[in-house]
Amino acid sequence: MKVGGTAGTVISRKQYIFSSPSRESFYFTLGDIGSFFMAIYTRTGDKGKTSLFSGKRVWKDNLRVETYGSLDEVNSIIGVSIANLKLSNKKIIHLKNLLIDIQRTLFYVNSYLAGLYDAIDSIDLNKKIEIFEKEIDEMTQKVPKLSNFILPGGGTAGANLQHARAVARRAERLIVKLSRRERVDERAIKYINRLSDFLFTASRFANFIEKKKERIWSR
Repeated sequence: MKVGGTAGTVISRKQYIFSSPSRESFYFTLGDIGSFFMAIYTRTGDKGKTSLFSGKRVWKDNLRVETYGSLDEVNSIIGVSIANLKLSNKKIIHLKNLLIDIQRTLFYVNSYLAGLYDAIDSIDLNKKIEIFEKEIDEMTQKVPKLSNFILPGGGTAGANLQHARAVARRAERLIVKLSRRERVDERAIKYINRLSDFLFTASRFANFIEKKKERIWSR
């Protein structure tokens, strides 16, 4: 398998033969799916097209690419949020670990959306959804009762988690739109839906732990 795309060229380790020494490259392993070689740049996307794992060439504004691109944005914003969770108490460490697990899971979901369909079976998304719901319930019990809309903000980490939540909602709209045109695993749709709920609650929880005031919306 060889795929040249926006993230580089992905080649099965077994099929990897040659890499120019002038190009930045690395191997990565995706669970038990296999190990892959990735080049940082390939020049294959210079005319506006990229490749799915199937080898199919599509435009970079293709709905499938838009969908996993939005989830990549979510992953990056979560990374910024983690970097800004400065406290080191048990609650913050636990939240960081949950967020890191989300980052790892999004790689599987994005691989699935990019055409590596076995990737989604390498993780238990239903179990992860259950964890979301458990953590949402526990965090909700600890933060102030929500009686009105709140403005995204508070501390830096909380604000970034709200940003991630908003982009996750966009990704959900896109994956639903995609599912009306092509078959999309329902587990992926449900996971992204619950992800945005989790990120909203995590934002409030981060602000609460860091003693950052929430701004209540008013006319």
